Amino acid sequence: MANITKLPSGNYRARVFLGRDVNGKQIYKSFTADKEWKVLKAVEEYLEGGKEEVEKALYERNMTVGQAIDGYIELKRNVLAPSTIMSYERIRKTRLKSLMNVKVENLESVIFQRAINEDSTHYSFKSIKEAKSLILTALKLYGFRPDITVTLPPKTNNIKSLPTAETIISIVKNSSVELPCLLAMWLSLRMSEVRGLKFKDVQDGVLYIQRAKVYFDCQDFEREVTKTQKSTRALRLPAYLLDLINSVPHSSDNDYIVPDSYKALSDRFKRLMNANGIEMRFHDLRHLNASVMLMLGIPDKYAMERGGWSTPSVLKSVYQHTFSDERKLVDKRIDDYYNSLIVDTTVDTK
Repeated sequence: MANITKLPSGNYRARVFLGRDVNGKQIYKSFTADKEWKVLKAVEEYLEGGKEEVEKALYERNMTVGQAIDGYIELKRNVLAPSTIMSYERIRKTRLKSLMNVKVENLESVIFQRAINEDSTHYSFKSIKEAKSLILTALKLYGFRPDITVTLPPKTNNIKSLPTAETIISIVKNSSVELPCLLAMWLSLRMSEVRGLKFKDVQDGVLYIQRAKVYFDCQDFEREVTKTQKSTRALRLPAYLLDLINSVPHSSDNDYIVPDSYKALSDRFKRLMNANGIEMRFHDLRHLNASVMLMLGIPDKYAMERGGWSTPSVLKSVYQHTFSDERKLVDKRIDDYYNSLIVDTTVDTK
């Protein structure tokens, strides 16, 4: 992305970010012309046909791994979600730090493996894998494809014992977090999807999940897209949940159904669970939903549709309409189960 400014002389100047030198100083390539459109054209031609020149310029400046990541982040800043950019910046700052000042031309498997070994004592398999992926993707953008073969730390399976759905419903029923909890546990919504819902997303008894309110670095970011393509989905609302939604005061269809902040919702849920001797995260409600669907014998295909998971290696593409006759039977089986728990619940917790 180029920054264009008008100079005192009347000319226009554009600068394209290339990366950083070994001291962290930003490197730019400048273009100057008497018309703004000429500058834009020069930048466009440079970016379209000057890739080799960019690679050469960076290479001649002894580009390091850290500089490659910095350049990648800047080039993607306006096209990726803010939360994604911030996660990249966090990886750049905290992961595989011994690699950041290594020159790209000197990067090899042994050096990479040493950095992984150092981080494996305090970072998980997933965290190190994400860092490795970002590094190789950034280098590839600039035309560098080092032959890297490394071993990541082993995956660890943290087996967590979750309470039953009946137990959770007995705790949250009639509480201030009943609606968000049931949206997560009954319909398998992520917290970001729960908080992103607006009243206009409810149409003719169908809930359209097409937006997310992501909390990152102490800030909320509304995204008019969900986490993945399959996360954008439509779910029939059982009468109980529809009544809860309709009971929420609002002045506009553009209002949020669950207006609570991330922290407020998380804290209230945690306090309520702790008061009942249960240790779990809000996100565990989604895990609980998956367990319920497994218990009810829901085919993976429909479980994936409802939960918006993307696992093409396990499931074939879904060709049927979202509300096919088979899917309606699945929805009814799940709704009947939760409705039976709602009816049987006698403990009201606020």
